[in-house]
Amino acid sequence: MPALKKTLRSITPAPFLSLYHFFLAFLAALLNGFPSRNIMVIGVTGTKGKSSTIEFLNAIFEAGGHQTALATTIRMKIADDSKPNLLRMTMAGRFFLQHFLAKAVRSGCSVAFIEMTSEGARQHRHRFIDLDALVFTNLAPEHIESHGSLEAYANAKFELGKQLARSRKRPRVIVANVNDNLGARFLTLPVESAIPFALSMVTPYHADESGGTFRFDDYDMKVHIAGEFSLLNAVAAAELARALHIKTPAIAKGLDSLMKIPGRAEEIDGGQPFKVVVDYAHTPDSLKAIYAAYEQRRRICVLGSTGGGRDMWKRPVMGSVADDLCHEIILTNEDPYDEDPRAIVDMIAKGITKKTPLIVMDRREAIRAALAKAEYGDAIIITGKGTDPNICGPRGEKTPWSDAEVVREELRARTVGKT
Repeated sequence: MPALKKTLRSITPAPFLSLYHFFLAFLAALLNGFPSRNIMVIGVTGTKGKSSTIEFLNAIFEAGGHQTALATTIRMKIADDSKPNLLRMTMAGRFFLQHFLAKAVRSGCSVAFIEMTSEGARQHRHRFIDLDALVFTNLAPEHIESHGSLEAYANAKFELGKQLARSRKRPRVIVANVNDNLGARFLTLPVESAIPFALSMVTPYHADESGGTFRFDDYDMKVHIAGEFSLLNAVAAAELARALHIKTPAIAKGLDSLMKIPGRAEEIDGGQPFKVVVDYAHTPDSLKAIYAAYEQRRRICVLGSTGGGRDMWKRPVMGSVADDLCHEIILTNEDPYDEDPRAIVDMIAKGITKKTPLIVMDRREAIRAALAKAEYGDAIIITGKGTDPNICGPRGEKTPWSDAEVVREELRARTVGKT
């Protein structure tokens, strides 16, 4: 069936395919009673930081007394019911999203947060969702083969901004990274409130592997997620929350209450004398950011390259980043789909010229090898999967997977082996 769908998409003229997706979006909204009209809806888009920004927003709004719903790469939550996202889709399909919003309304939620993507925009999944606000985090090269160019990718992202401008809600709020070129474009949207954010706007600030602090409305905000990138996501959330009338003490309380985000600089503690970090980083910039967060430690880096058949340009670049910033490198399998997994790893290795990477294609064995190499005070940084629930292989094959759980299992096995 997936092969048939792929074939049909390839032979259908683009205008007809677009009309088909648009009609499905309308039908999904119609069958669910256009639920976005009855709840505050906040979208978050960008190449990186979407899930984390929503987790910060969720913590803040809950601290402000709101009942929340969220649809992200990490999880689907409506009120007190939270489940891992097993769809392997950052932005869910039209019927799923409209049903999700309708259920959030019936459950008494006052606000829903949705991760929104360029691919979702191309398929009109954002249509007939009346937004109250949108956050734009950043733009980095990704999905270039899919979109055709970085400009086309940026334009697809901006379609989400146009959806905010079309919304019948008032006031409409855009919060955008002012240090990103596309962020400046988002800030020109014809909406009631356009709010820039940047770390330079919340000085003094400090970030390290324990989290960080920044100054906001005369409050010292505390964040417990590692890295400067986490601080920036928290600032975006704080700016939007203030614009939507969440009081500053609630913003501070919400940020301080969030102790971890699954698969996002997530530290796995099994009593070992070194750090083990699981992170979703799957672009060169994201790798640099997570490695920099642990710059005071000796770093053992386990990585692959997410998504066989796409973004091949980034493979040697990611290898080069690891070459510059890791003390030891272990290359392994990630999501090869129909591509030869060893060929993917070999392309990453081409970017590694100063060190000799260890290639271990079995991902569990790669993690086990990293644990065996670790010494007191080191940081093992395992990137690429985050909370992804499967390793995707050829012909639609899916192998259930969890980097975090495998680390826990291997740490327990080490402990048992020593007794």
